[in-house]
Amino acid sequence: MEKRERRAKAINWVFILPAVLVVGLLLLYPVISSIYFSFTSKHLIKANYEFVWFKNYIAILTDQDFWRSFFNNVKWTIVSLAGQILVGFTAALALERVRKCKSIYRTLLIVPWAFPTIVIALSWKWILNGVSGFLPNFLVKIGLCGAAPQFLTDGGLVFLTMVFINIWFGAPLIMVNVLSALQTVPKDQYEAATLDGSSAWQSFIYITVPHIRRVVGLLVVLRTIWVFNSFDMIYLITGGGPAGLTQTVPIYAYNTGWGLKMLGRSSAVTVLLLIFLLLVCSLYFRLLNKWEMEDKT
Repeated sequence: MEKRERRAKAINWVFILPAVLVVGLLLLYPVISSIYFSFTSKHLIKANYEFVWFKNYIAILTDQDFWRSFFNNVKWTIVSLAGQILVGFTAALALERVRKCKSIYRTLLIVPWAFPTIVIALSWKWILNGVSGFLPNFLVKIGLCGAAPQFLTDGGLVFLTMVFINIWFGAPLIMVNVLSALQTVPKDQYEAATLDGSSAWQSFIYITVPHIRRVVGLLVVLRTIWVFNSFDMIYLITGGGPAGLTQTVPIYAYNTGWGLKMLGRSSAVTVLLLIFLLLVCSLYFRLLNKWEMEDKT
């Protein structure tokens, strides 16, 4: 019996080990190489480099451009995430009450995820272009604006415009997951609450929220990492401009590494970003563990 169990475990490891090695290499190599190069003067053009220890970190932490990018990143993440949760949650609650053609509506709402990011970014760039874009010219034509609004170059509009695009893109993911979680809530609890005279709001707070909060909490963790690391959508539409108003830490790292060719300093930025996100995620997981303990008691 013991031999069979050992053989079964050995066979399991034979199938699992290649995947573990591949994933481990794909995850560990970039992290280890970034940490290593962050302590060096590594340059993309120069062949030789030397250890400079913490000079890259000091240079970054005393750079005003880095801190502006960081606070842009924080603001971008908080506003985008709040909007995605609000829109996605509202859409999920609305779809939960729909009885006919629910699958059709759900499919239509997740259309943004069916297209590559570059297609979406270039489409929005065309729609919002201040010269030939459809939306600015349409607003002028119907008389809402005297001149075509510059959504992508006006300092007062560009950040909110990018947040809107990010909410439009990210809310469907929240909607699909929350909708799936809502369908796991026992219907008899709602019926019992109605018989006891509970209002719809009370049923939502004391029945719906406790059942789905862990799913929503995990979604918030994943979306925080995803949104904070946003690069492609912003870079393709605005390039971090105008005047750095939409520049985030990933774009700052890219410009440092590939623009200035300072790979060592760029690696230090990525290490700082990793540390920050690990701290944020640890706080999230503490809250999730607390909710899990409350559910068990």
